[in-house]
Amino acid sequence: LERDRQLNRQSVEALAPPWWEFFHFELIRKLIDDADMSAFGAIFEFNPPSSEKASAVNAPRFVIAFRGTITEKDTISRDLSLDLHLVQNGLHRTSRFTIAMQAVQNVASVFPGSTIWLAGHSLGAGMAILTGRNMVKKGVLLESFLFNPPFVAAPIERISNERVKHGFRIARSVITAGLTIAMKGKTEENSQRSVAEESFSILSSWTPYLFVNPGDHICSEYIGYFQHRKNMEDLGAGFIEKLATQNSIGDLFFKALGWESEPLHLLPSADLIVNVSLSPDFKYAHGISQWWQPELNLQCSKHRHIDCNLDLRNMLIMAQAREFDLRQYRKLRVFPTKYPVLMRRAVLGERLDYGLN
Repeated sequence: LERDRQLNRQSVEALAPPWWEFFHFELIRKLIDDADMSAFGAIFEFNPPSSEKASAVNAPRFVIAFRGTITEKDTISRDLSLDLHLVQNGLHRTSRFTIAMQAVQNVASVFPGSTIWLAGHSLGAGMAILTGRNMVKKGVLLESFLFNPPFVAAPIERISNERVKHGFRIARSVITAGLTIAMKGKTEENSQRSVAEESFSILSSWTPYLFVNPGDHICSEYIGYFQHRKNMEDLGAGFIEKLATQNSIGDLFFKALGWESEPLHLLPSADLIVNVSLSPDFKYAHGISQWWQPELNLQCSKHRHIDCNLDLRNMLIMAQAREFDLRQYRKLRVFPTKYPVLMRRAVLGERLDYGLN
């Protein structure tokens, strides 16, 4: 859409419409940036022909998509400025996000119960993450497809030596956890830490699809981000990784300076799709066109965050649902060390054995 505008391609010369018309979508609104008047997103509505409605029952009614950075004279200044805001965990303070958030909220409120998908590439994926996260906090879960989403951190995933890479990750986790504890001591009165924990817990119910390429240093760190969680749990360092997962060094630094910060890459849960096909260069690895190639070698993995820090009231409700008697429940209060383990198993839906030996 934006390239058509910049090159003044109209009517039959426009290249964008065939992309949505082929899948029976209609463009119902362009999202226009108020700074450079460029189209940074669009809202599409599904309108299949009557003969195909039966086969389209699982299709979304609306798709809201956001584009990535365009390095052309009409958009490069504004887009690079937004890229900088993203690196500084400040994309939520921009007018483009305000426009995007209002658009998503309007569709969700005017058409309650309708299936809405979010999609974005690169900077647009960051915008989709931010809007998706905020909608979760409002109680609305939107299925999200994020292509080459930016991960603001050192690209440790690009290190070829696995032992060195693992060592760097452990060091970063320890430093992040240490800084978090130090910050908690200084901000204990205003409970910033408890707010961060609560936010992470709420987001755990949202599971976006992340499409990443190991050759793209902008997004490849998501691979290690989720794998490192499991590695640290296997090492018995789950507490350290819990703090490191919910915080980032950059986020802590900005907060120490008194800046409002919202890191996009700290996601509790996700379905990770990794393109392990050969990428000739970074431009290809970060490009959107790789994802519609006819032959792709993809590796998929599911990552779910289970919050075991629920209160005793929630545990009682779960216990009643699983027909546990009050006497067994009271044992949890007598033996609190068993509580996190039992909680985890209950959340996973396992039958609990309250043997305390």
